[in-house]
Amino acid sequence: MKLFGGGKPDHPMTDAKEARRILEELPAQDAVKALEELAHWHESLSLAEGFRPEQRIELLLLVDDAAQARVRKLARDYLSQALGSRFQENRLWTSLHEYWRQAGLALARAVDLFVQGAKGAESARTALPLLMARAVRAAAQQIKWMHMRYGPYDYAVWGMLNRVYAYAESRRLAQANVTLYPGLPAQSTPWLEFMRAAMFSASAPEGLLPTEIDLAERIIGELAGRFAMTEGPAAGLPYWTDLGKAMAPQRALQAPPPAPGLRCIGPGGALAEVKLLAERIRATDALPTGLNLAPGDSAEEVLEVLEHLALYWSPQAPERKHQRHRVSSRLTVANGLKGVIDILSNTSAASAESWVIENVSAGGFGAVVQQVKGDWLRVGALVAIQPEGGNNWVVGMVRRVSRTSGQQARVGIQTLSRAPAVSQFVVTGVRNAAEQGVLLRGNDPGSGDVQIALRPGVFAPGQNLEATRSGRQHIYTPTGFGERGADYEIGRFRELVRES
Repeated sequence: MKLFGGGKPDHPMTDAKEARRILEELPAQDAVKALEELAHWHESLSLAEGFRPEQRIELLLLVDDAAQARVRKLARDYLSQALGSRFQENRLWTSLHEYWRQAGLALARAVDLFVQGAKGAESARTALPLLMARAVRAAAQQIKWMHMRYGPYDYAVWGMLNRVYAYAESRRLAQANVTLYPGLPAQSTPWLEFMRAAMFSASAPEGLLPTEIDLAERIIGELAGRFAMTEGPAAGLPYWTDLGKAMAPQRALQAPPPAPGLRCIGPGGALAEVKLLAERIRATDALPTGLNLAPGDSAEEVLEVLEHLALYWSPQAPERKHQRHRVSSRLTVANGLKGVIDILSNTSAASAESWVIENVSAGGFGAVVQQVKGDWLRVGALVAIQPEGGNNWVVGMVRRVSRTSGQQARVGIQTLSRAPAVSQFVVTGVRNAAEQGVLLRGNDPGSGDVQIALRPGVFAPGQNLEATRSGRQHIYTPTGFGERGADYEIGRFRELVRES
């Protein structure tokens, strides 16, 4: 990296008073525009020549401070879009991801002033712990927002994050307490920021909905003080990384290769904590305290995330329920509740896509999407699938997405029903409100337990659904809710049949 130095910098923010004026005049009503400008200031401040190290660091931290209320607002806006309208989703994601990318690069360049022994850097050493903690936080946020879209993943970000944390250890500042941002009550350390990022990545966020990814990150942040890390393998530390490499933490399926940067990590006491919290929710159906929960978090969603974390934090790697078999053939795929209804009703196949199936098991499929179309492909999406040459449709749900490039992705699909059927349903007593939905029967044809997919808001708690097919009246008594997505809800029912 080019070392900074020289005369007075030719930059609009050379004067601290002028820098504050510029930041105060950022668009107050357009957080996206303001964040774009702040990302630009990070880039220009980190690359402009002539700044003294302490001056450069002070300005970078000032810009980062100015961004925090805006990134929180845009993150809330994005998550409200994630399970609803897709309008502006790309604009919000791009603004957030680009801000954290530029912030991470700028803060890491400032850390590199110390690494390279730049003239005057040590005069700013009191700011070094905060600088390193924020650099790790910025890189971790970039990683989070890559997961929000299920990739593609830039592992160079992990290289930067690992190097910054390794330097914190080398300076014996990994445990240095800092107030990360003004107004945050809890203090942090470079170690805590690193462990939050590492355990978040180890928790398989690619298998969660966007709102669940955000919830998992908040829970992990609250429990990070209970995590554990050593320089060699140890019981209860199922993951490892190498601080000298651009790599994310990996599960240690065998002994990791020895290296100076080897770090073995695990949940420590947090595993018992998440299990205990999950048990309390099952027993009381009430939200626990102390997990940095948001007003919109439900007990059901928190329970699902806690169970997900417990599964991936376990010393034993999660086992597949069904054996997979490699195959290679084409799939026709329709997405969304309307697309599923249309394709099952032979109404339209215009929006159907063609994928390549890689493997199949009793529980679902693995497939390659060679050309991702639109932004619908995410965990929780409802799909109808028909293998090439087949004459029946299977309805499933996307459970895993990993974008291998901007246009390609690998997906895992859980089978919901191999015998789906479109039907008209009415809520008992509401005869003028027929709704088209999909009946999802399980593998046991004699079972009276079924699932029904309808648009959100149709299900009425405690009320039956009715349908008439082939001269017979079908009564569906609710037994619980299943999955929910952007355009559907799935209810669980007990089916009774009587002659009309």
